[in-house]
Amino acid sequence: MSLTLTIIQDNTSDLATEVAKIKGDMGMLWMLLSAILVFFMQAGFTLVESGMTRSKNAVNIAMKNLLDICVGSLTYWMVGYSLMYGSTSNGWFFWSGLFQGEGADLLFQTMFAATAATIVSGAIAGRTKYSTYVIFSIIMTALIYPIAGGWQWQGEGWLTKMGFIDFAGSSIVHSVGGWAALVAAILVGPRIGKFVDGKVLPIPGHNQILATLGVFILWLGWFGFNGGSQLAWGGEDAIAASNVVLVTNLSAAAGGLGALITTWIWYGKPHLAQTLNGALAGLVSITAGCGNMTDGGAALAGLIGGVLVVFSIEFIEKKLKIDDAIGAASVHGVVGVWGTLVIGLWGVNGDKGIGLFNGGGFSQLGVQAVGAFAYALWAIVLAFVVLFTLKKTIGLRVSKEIEEKGLDLAEHGTIAYPGKRDRGE
Repeated sequence: MSLTLTIIQDNTSDLATEVAKIKGDMGMLWMLLSAILVFFMQAGFTLVESGMTRSKNAVNIAMKNLLDICVGSLTYWMVGYSLMYGSTSNGWFFWSGLFQGEGADLLFQTMFAATAATIVSGAIAGRTKYSTYVIFSIIMTALIYPIAGGWQWQGEGWLTKMGFIDFAGSSIVHSVGGWAALVAAILVGPRIGKFVDGKVLPIPGHNQILATLGVFILWLGWFGFNGGSQLAWGGEDAIAASNVVLVTNLSAAAGGLGALITTWIWYGKPHLAQTLNGALAGLVSITAGCGNMTDGGAALAGLIGGVLVVFSIEFIEKKLKIDDAIGAASVHGVVGVWGTLVIGLWGVNGDKGIGLFNGGGFSQLGVQAVGAFAYALWAIVLAFVVLFTLKKTIGLRVSKEIEEKGLDLAEHGTIAYPGKRDRGE
């Protein structure tokens, strides 16, 4: 009897070991596939940013997005990962030496760093020196993003200990990028012809079909962005990751409809560019809470995010007179804060409500507000210091002649659309 029991125990132990190995392998595969999806988001950003701006700057947009993934991959590998996931004694700063991280984990985290830098690109399109952007992209991916990211995602950060929740980065990635984009837009200044005699003049993008395709690509990539942030697959992790992808889609869809309805009422017609931003706002709205939101809660968060982004874009452009070429500060900065705060309004932890409106009281909302403010302050201050220094040294903006001619020829010696163009007019 004793021998039989021993054999059963040994077999059970062996089975558990093998199951754990398979689960680990599946988790690594899920992260790898998710990283590939997030990498594909760079193509989406390229299409959105170029489609929503003038054709004479399309090559410049493509070059900036290509730069972000090249620079981000190297700087994050060299120093960024260690600054984000290294050892810490105070929960504020992290370090474990150069060239840390490996495999699927390093690749996945690298894609997030590149995304944070890319957000800035579109806001300052059409008038910014490429050399200046190169420097800022390096600093963003090597220092600004990873140091703040460790506050929550390293596991021993000061925000982690407070109970702050940001599952996939509404604040850590999007808000940091969005507020940096706002500072950049202010310091670079508006495009020529944007504000004339106190009036705001539209500068329409050259290809809204490209922009639409870009949003679809971003929507797809976001399934990896949020779903991969489960960091595991198998059993309960598989169920959780699947639910994360589901609520991500629901929020995006609701965000698009929120912006569509808002513009239909406000402008008298459903507006494509704003609806596209609404879908992106829905995605940003659920990024922090995708592991802490019911299906209905996710849809409501996205719907409000889609409405909010329309008002935010209008306010920043028409009231503050800040020229954000694609609405990056609104989509990622303002809505990033909303996505962080909504967890404190109707977020859940399993079956338990942790938000103000579902029995959780003010506690989680207060923590979320502290985290959102901390990331906004960090991004604004650091971006200002870096960009103001660059402005006073090598300069941020191209000359009036280059801007009017287009950055493609002046900065890169080529154009996106050679030959004579017939618009059928």
